[in-house]
Amino acid sequence: MSTNRFDARTFARGAAVLGAAGAIALCTTGLASAHVTASTPSPAAKGGYTKVTIRVPNERPDAGTVKLELTLPPEYPLASVSSKPVPGWKAEVVKAKLPKPITSHGKEITEAPSTVTWTADAGVQIEPGQFNEFDLSVGPLPEDTDRLLLVTKQTYSSGEVVAWDAPPAAEGADEPAKPAPVLNLVAKAADGDHHDASAATATASDEHAEAAVAGKDNTARYLGGAGLAVGALGLGFGAGAVLRSRRSTGKPAA
Repeated sequence: MSTNRFDARTFARGAAVLGAAGAIALCTTGLASAHVTASTPSPAAKGGYTKVTIRVPNERPDAGTVKLELTLPPEYPLASVSSKPVPGWKAEVVKAKLPKPITSHGKEITEAPSTVTWTADAGVQIEPGQFNEFDLSVGPLPEDTDRLLLVTKQTYSSGEVVAWDAPPAAEGADEPAKPAPVLNLVAKAADGDHHDASAATATASDEHAEAAVAGKDNTARYLGGAGLAVGALGLGFGAGAVLRSRRSTGKPAA
């Protein structure tokens, strides 16, 4: 009789553990792949201006992010860089002398922004398990490249500095551990086709994003379903064991 009771309790506890494990696996999916990234609200056209959003996740469980330093590629200088205010953070844009002057809107530019640094106020940080976003307005974008590498340094309250500076991996190669945020550029459309080309590019980008989200959602659903199925199976075993225990002792089931 005591053995039956022990088995019932063991099955019930095992079911609870299995269900919890499934839930944890679901909740933690994708955390290991969190990186500092750059994105734009619409395709960034060469020669134009755009808003760039730098998304910064906190990857440390015991420290907060208190500083972010972004280095603009000196080989592709940007005449205009301005930051959007972020509550609790101070932004500083530092300019540097250009080795070769550039012309923007008919004006010769001899220096251009080289770094943008966001520093948290006292008592402010990106907490573990959270992220923040930092917006820039930049331009004119270069016309002789398809992407800008935005090397970024992330400083934690512990003093650790993580450099996101690796270039994108070659096709078929594994992603680097600390990839730099990348701003992809598209060709400037002809005047007559500007709206159609932009719309087509934006639609393709949206479809790609939706497909990626759908894939992640399906994965999450599968993992969640698997976790619930395992938990339900364990609970079924536990309930069966309890009923068998009740019957063997002659007690009615609750």
